[in-house]
Amino acid sequence: MSDNVLRVGIGGPVGTGKTALTEALVPLFIAAGRTPGVITNDIYTQEDAHHVRRELAGILDPEKVIGVETGACPHTAVRDDPTMNLAAGEEMLERFPEIDTLIYESGGDNLTLTFSPALADVFVFVLDTSNGEKMPRKRGPGITESDILVINKIDIAQYVRTDLEIMERDAHAVRDGKPVVLTNSLDGTGLQELFDRILAHWAATQPELVA
Repeated sequence: MSDNVLRVGIGGPVGTGKTALTEALVPLFIAAGRTPGVITNDIYTQEDAHHVRRELAGILDPEKVIGVETGACPHTAVRDDPTMNLAAGEEMLERFPEIDTLIYESGGDNLTLTFSPALADVFVFVLDTSNGEKMPRKRGPGITESDILVINKIDIAQYVRTDLEIMERDAHAVRDGKPVVLTNSLDGTGLQELFDRILAHWAATQPELVA
């Protein structure tokens, strides 16, 4: 991409905690001296955008949160034809040129969701322990090809009969060395590691922009 803006795509099935993860990452970017903006995707509403504004009140200017209503499958808006999201990102940067980090949260989707490289520099795919320990073995490009795989809601694994060790082991087995991060967005477990891996991946793939 032609600028020095880090673009992070966060996707995954419905209910895995993508919005909570987004809200937890924003303060880490701010603490690191970066200026984030958030673009959420819902099919027919802006509910996730409203939630982000509420949860980050006093931390992030609500004008730096844009909700995109895709009107169709989330694949279309972030992978097949990301025009609406690209336009929202351009609008955000025009209004707030100080922004150097855009977080795109996809609407909830299935294991085949990916982000167009025109939209995201770093693709984070989110599962949670309630999906079941078998989920990594189902593969799909979201699990196998994302830059970082997150297993979220590790605190509830015991209550949903998920063996976290098996889930993590199988995730590593199908990802050919690409990172897997275990998180709890509510108490902060794993978030610093995820943040560090996002920046590390960006640095490794676009060193001329980071330098």
